[in-house]
Amino acid sequence: MALRICAGLWRTCSSLLPKQPLLFPASTRVQSTVSGDLLPQTSLSSPPWQNQAAPVTVEEERSRHAAVVSTVNQVIHQQGFGRLFAVVYFAGRQWKVTDEDLILIENHIEAECGERIRMEKVLLVGAEEFTLIGRPLLGKDLVRVEATVIEKTESWPKVHMRFHKRHRYQRKRIVVQPQTVLRINSIELAPRLT
Repeated sequence: MALRICAGLWRTCSSLLPKQPLLFPASTRVQSTVSGDLLPQTSLSSPPWQNQAAPVTVEEERSRHAAVVSTVNQVIHQQGFGRLFAVVYFAGRQWKVTDEDLILIENHIEAECGERIRMEKVLLVGAEEFTLIGRPLLGKDLVRVEATVIEKTESWPKVHMRFHKRHRYQRKRIVVQPQTVLRINSIELAPRLT
């Protein structure tokens, strides 16, 4: 049944097609370098990107890496990098911090008020001249971020209300979360990169 319909459809459509070949204007034809045939100009016959440069060899990559490391070591040795910033992962979030910053964390921390803690999950450290990015973390011997617990309190009561109209449904819940305030004391960088 399906074959008969397809065959009938093919006969109908083929009778509507022109008997002469289609001709394209000269502006849309491109001379093919392979066989000499005329091809319509498409993104495949002339790709939009420019010719790619040759890939970088391993030796060139190593020499470029050594040059960057030596430049960063000179900046660190001269202490000319200014104010450091860091991105740390703490209490389920990422925080961008600098010296003397205050962070309000909506979580409970085991440390007491006045205690110093070390943030060990440092994702990135940077200054005006350079940025060190971890994959995923920077080493504990490379960077040290210390903070002090300033205050441990609770948040203001937040009302969480659910209501469905015309169903006599409403639920009211008051949420109070613990909060901890931290002050970033220092961001210290190792004296030399390896």
